[in-house]
Amino acid sequence: MTGRPRRSSAPAPFAPFEWMIAWRYLRAKRAEGGVSTMTWISLIGITLAVFALIATLAVRSGFRAEFVDTILGANAHVTVYNMGTVDAQSGRLDRTLSDYEAMAERVRAVEGVTRVAPLVKGQVMANARDSNAGVQVFGIKPEDLVTIPRIADPATGRGDITAFSQGIAIGSGVARELGVGVGDRIRLISPNGVRTAFGTSPRINAYDVVYIFSAGRYDIDRVRVYLPFEEAQSFFNREGRADELEVMVRDPDRVEDMTLPLIAAAGDRAQVWTWKDASGGFLRALEVEDNVMFIILSILVLIAAMNITSGLIMLVKNKGRDIGILRTMGLTEGAVLRVFFICGAFTGIIGTAAGVVLGCLFAIYIDPIFSLVNVLMGGQVWDPSIRGIYHLPAQLNLGDVLSAVALSLGLSFVVTIFPARRAARMNPVEALRYE
Repeated sequence: MTGRPRRSSAPAPFAPFEWMIAWRYLRAKRAEGGVSTMTWISLIGITLAVFALIATLAVRSGFRAEFVDTILGANAHVTVYNMGTVDAQSGRLDRTLSDYEAMAERVRAVEGVTRVAPLVKGQVMANARDSNAGVQVFGIKPEDLVTIPRIADPATGRGDITAFSQGIAIGSGVARELGVGVGDRIRLISPNGVRTAFGTSPRINAYDVVYIFSAGRYDIDRVRVYLPFEEAQSFFNREGRADELEVMVRDPDRVEDMTLPLIAAAGDRAQVWTWKDASGGFLRALEVEDNVMFIILSILVLIAAMNITSGLIMLVKNKGRDIGILRTMGLTEGAVLRVFFICGAFTGIIGTAAGVVLGCLFAIYIDPIFSLVNVLMGGQVWDPSIRGIYHLPAQLNLGDVLSAVALSLGLSFVVTIFPARRAARMNPVEALRYE
């Protein structure tokens, strides 16, 4: 019994022979050096663009993380103070807290608060021999000082922080400005000092430097000095009073949710100032800069991906005779499209993978790389007085790497479609007419 001959089923998309043809086209040939050169240019362009994108995203994330960490590790998450009242005797605005101990207990009981410390603050001049520096004095209790992460860090501090009650703790910038070290003696000079019958005379007290800290921020280390709380009360004429409460919370990113409970606990005259209020403008500027940099580098990736289009157009032109022969042998338009799509996509995938490897290596080994650049440039490439922090940080985030990979592969695949469709729609008769 004879039947109708069974038609052979069409091969599945991306069949092995399509990969074989694409691989043959991608291999360099001396007679088609232009195509090979364009392929290498496309590959190098994608690699460098993805590398630049990942490196920038890593530095951006590291800079923001380091900046925020130095804020949260050395400053109050929330500052609680009183609304000012005019002193009847001096006529000055008085914001001091007379019931700071009771207020601290009430604030400490608020859910989410991890630490409350009363502070006395003032600006004075520090002197050591012939050197002078304007400093900001923080009067704090010894048991509260050791709980500040960036200040009480033994990896960056010098001296004995447990001897704080017998001396003074100063920032590394202050120590450098005054030319002093642990065990040296400095003087603090306040213009609003001793009150006498003839007026107020400057107060000058000498203290031994028992501890030198480095908070990781130039603007903090350059001006900050810690003095024992009772000594600061006496020095600034704050007997029985404090200037403010330094509050640390469990979740600093959601500090806005705690402002109303803190005000309710502190009292009717209390006001709060969060770390986001103090640094929010700078963080918003960083966010805008991050978005702009991502857009600019995305355009760079697009330009690199367009080289794939140029290379494929040249490849299609050089392979016109082959396309005509393959079509006359029964190769479908879809198969031809997939062959040239594989050629372009393969270049994008290899370039993206190489860029990811280079970008991750840059982020991991940024410290020795930056040290080498600093040596080659003669030093002072990174100025902490301008940048705020002391080194160029980098932080690899999975989301940043995935976004760079998705952007690069997406653009590489999209720009490949046009020349691949042009090859698929080529008329085999026209392709072979002049052959």
